[in-house]
This record gives sequence, structure tokens and C-alpha cells, in this order.
Amino acid sequence: MNLLKRNFKKIRYILVVVGITGYALVSYSFVDNYFEVSKNLDIFATLFRELNIYYVDEIKPGDLMKKGIDSMLESLDPYTDFYSESEIEDYRYFTTGQYGGVGALILQHDDKIMVSEPYEGFPAQKADLRAGDVIIEINGVTTKGKKTDDISKILKGQPGSPIKLVIEREGEKKPLEKTLNREEIKVKSVSWYGMLSKDVGYIKLTSFTENAAKEVKDALLELKKDKNMKSLIFDLRGNGGGLLKEAIDIVNFFVDKGQEVVSTRGRVKEWDRSHKALNPPLDLDIPIVVLVNHGSASASEIVSGSLQDLDRAVIVGQRSYGKGLVQQTRPLSYNCQLKVTVAKYYIPSGRCIQALDYTHRDEEGKVHRIADSLITAFKTKNGRTVYDGLGISPDIHVKPEKMSNIAISLLNKNLIFDYATHYKTTHAGIAEDGLKFVLSDADYDDFVKFLSDKDYDYETKSEKTLDDLKVIAEKEKYFSDVKAEYDALQTKIKHNKKDDLNKNKVEIKSLLEEEIASRYYFQRGRIMSSLKQDPEVTEALQLLANGPRFKDILTSTAVKEKPKQDNED
Repeated sequence: MNLLKRNFKKIRYILVVVGITGYALVSYSFVDNYFEVSKNLDIFATLFRELNIYYVDEIKPGDLMKKGIDSMLESLDPYTDFYSESEIEDYRYFTTGQYGGVGALILQHDDKIMVSEPYEGFPAQKADLRAGDVIIEINGVTTKGKKTDDISKILKGQPGSPIKLVIEREGEKKPLEKTLNREEIKVKSVSWYGMLSKDVGYIKLTSFTENAAKEVKDALLELKKDKNMKSLIFDLRGNGGGLLKEAIDIVNFFVDKGQEVVSTRGRVKEWDRSHKALNPPLDLDIPIVVLVNHGSASASEIVSGSLQDLDRAVIVGQRSYGKGLVQQTRPLSYNCQLKVTVAKYYIPSGRCIQALDYTHRDEEGKVHRIADSLITAFKTKNGRTVYDGLGISPDIHVKPEKMSNIAISLLNKNLIFDYATHYKTTHAGIAEDGLKFVLSDADYDDFVKFLSDKDYDYETKSEKTLDDLKVIAEKEKYFSDVKAEYDALQTKIKHNKKDDLNKNKVEIKSLLEEEIASRYYFQRGRIMSSLKQDPEVTEALQLLANGPRFKDILTSTAVKEKPKQDNED
């Protein structure tokens, strides 16, 4: 009995010592961390003060501090950002899609500032500002020598405040004066919806700003008024994401109330949350195809990934971006804001689709993708194999079409844009909408004629390879021996721009149709026109017309091959 008491006292003593030691370690860790923060803040403050006093040239404290903040945040991830008081308008636009202004996109064309696209229903369009108009004065001040950022800041402002523009327009002999009143501009998240065939509806979502879910709901309910609608294409291509809540609410339209849509886990426990569908669904049965590509990120991946994990939709396109990080905004002093990464998100199968590992950089500070050996398999609700770490891999991969060199050159030099401006001055209208507009062969011939005095030279891959060969041969002193053969080969492969205009006529006509359609029907016209020869849309329509194939994709449990890092489509 005495032995038992002595052993018990010894065990209790050990537990107390271990407990005290553990508490001391935790306390020391907390104190040590607090000391490190305080010490480094003090070092930074004294360094900043000494620079400001003693540096040989005059410095701008605000600019210097901004560079220091940006460099510090750059070492973390690209989503943790600082917004100064002057940048709050941009921050507000990012989260809400709203800003005070005239409602128009602008571009720099040579040394001119042009309207590239007015938003339908807002001051610029109401005042008949058109794409291609050259802005030469704003409130009596010339735009000469100014950049698009400068002009954008001037065009934005308090809703209700007036602004006077002087513009030059093709076909007009004298400059035109336009007086606009700035408004609260709310760019719609759903840029277009409609029926692509007699039974397939389509919704294009370009962002996840406030009310994105409501816009999707309104579009879906409007489409469902057509009793022939039997399936849906939901287009998230190029959608870089936005608000988490909007993504959850959109998934909720198609899954049962109470279903977990996404969970988040962070270093701070308050971010360990499970987000479930809170409302009754709109439609649990309608077949859905979600379109994604490399530009589909964040909230787009929550929607597409959750619908894939729950076997509620077939994903078509290319692998998505792979952003599995959640940000929250924190208020700072002097009306500044910090957008900080606080957690990773996990979709219903349990996978996180974050592709880049910002925590473990190499010796040069470069960020790399998650290692192949760490990519893990997960299971969807029906038992299909999916993988983490590399974004959302589509169920049906559609290889993206590569643009020809001549098309790239025509776009980069704004010649497609310029011809659309020219076309608008000579054509009062086009077909009812972008889906039906087709550029005639006569108009294409007119475009070729339009290019006759324009510079749109470009280098083909063959020409570049030949140039590289010449450089290497000259370095190795072989070129003089092969110069005759080189000149002959160069002559043979020298591209003929006129021939390329004919060879790539279908592609170039499609680009012209999109730009011209936007002149008459704005963004919705551009989208409608682009869908006519869209390979992903074509694949989706064929899939939705084949019910057994659609069902087989969602129920097949055959193990899929693990995606590779170098599979960049």
C-alpha cells in the first residue's frame, strides 16, 4: 500500500512538472513571438525615421512606405494586398462591382486615349459615346501625354457630378462635345443568358461580386419559363472568382438544403468553418454542364468543384487555375484596408485544389506547383476519382484552339478594333443579335482592302527557328558555308500576309464578328457572337443531347489517371 502511495506521488509529481514545463514553453513561445514582432516594428520605425532625415536626396515617405509594404506582402502570396485610402474605390469595385463613373472601358491606341467599350444603360452609352471615340479633352484639360490610368481616375468620381468630354469620331468633321453625369456603376456579374438551342439554356457568369447569386437565380428562373428548356450550360470560363458567399449560394440552387458545399481551415481557429446550403434548391434534376478554363479561379472552382464532387454537373473545358485560398479584408488606420489570406478551402470530397505552394519557395524565392508525389486521390459522392492540388480537372477535356500568328498581330495592333469602328460608321445595324450576325464575304474583302496600307507584320515559328539557326551558325563560324542554302530557305518560308488572310479567314471573320457585334449590342453582343464557333459550347451541346453518355460520366467509377504537372493543355 505504501509502495502504491509513493508511486502515485511520483507520477503526480512528473505530471505537474510536465504540465508546468508545457505551460512555460507555450508562454515562452507566445512571449518570444510578441517580442519578435515588437522588436522588428521598432527596427523598421527607426530605420524609416533615419532614412527620412538623413538620405542624401528628398524622399517621399508615403511612396517609400508603400513600396516596403508591397515588397513584404509579395513574399507571401499574390492575394494578400494592401489598399491605401486612394485605392479604396478600386477595392470596392473588386468586391461589389460598383464604382462612381461614366461606365466605359478605355484603351491606349498609339498616343490616343479611346473608348473601347461603353457599358449598356450607363452614362457613356446614354450620351452616345461609342467604341473607337478618341477622348481629346476632359473638363477642358487635354488628354495628350496621359496614360489610361490617369484618364480612368479622372472619369471616376462622385455619382451625380458632371463631366464634359470632347471627342473625335470617325466620319465626323468636327470634334463632338459630350456632357455626362457620373452614376453609381454596377457591372453585372451575369453578362448574358439565353437559349442556345430549343432545349438548352446558357448563363455566362463573369464574376462573384455582391448579388452574383441573385443574378444567376433570376437568369435561371427566367430561362425556366421556357417549358422546352431541359438542360443548362453554366459558363465560368475566365471568371477569376470573388465572394465565397455568392459561390455557396449558387451551388445551393442545385443541391439539397443542408449539404456541405465547402469548408475552410486556417491558422486562426475562427476560420475552421463548414459552409452548407441554407435554402431549398431551385432544381435538383436539371442536367448541368459547367465550362471552365485556366482563367477559372477561386469561387469559380468552388462552384465547379463542388458540383463535380457531388456528381451534380459534368465539367467541360481545360484545367482550372488552382486557387484554394480564402481572403478576408481587415480595416487598417487612415481608411486603409488589408486583404489577407486567412484559410484554405476544401470542397465536399475533402480535397483542396490549391496548385501553387507559396509556403515552400526555392532558394531563388520562386514558387512551384504542389509536387506530383503529394497529389492525392479523393472520391466524389458516386465514387468517381478526383484529385487535389492542381485545380479542377474537367470530366471532358477540350483542347484549346491556338490563335494564328496573323490573328494575334491583328488584335495586338488593334486592327480588328479599328475595322469594327469603321464598319459601324457605314452600317446602321446588323442582325437581331450576335448569334445570328455573319460577316459577308464582300465585307471580309473590304477588311482585306482596309489592311492594304496598315502594318501588321509578324514572325512565324518557322522564321524564328531559322533566325535562331543563323545566330548559332554565326557563333560557331559555320554560317558562311551555308549562307546560300539559308537564303534559299528563308525565301521559301517567308510568309505571305495576303495568303495568310485567306488561310485563316474563318478565324479572322469570327474575331471581326465578335468586335462588330459589340458595337451594336455591347458585351452581350460580343458573348453571343463568340458562342457560334465555340468548341467547348459545341462539346457541351453534344453531351447534353446524349443522355446516356451524360449519365455514364457521372456514375463511372473507373479510376482516372493522376493529372501531371506538365499537362498544361
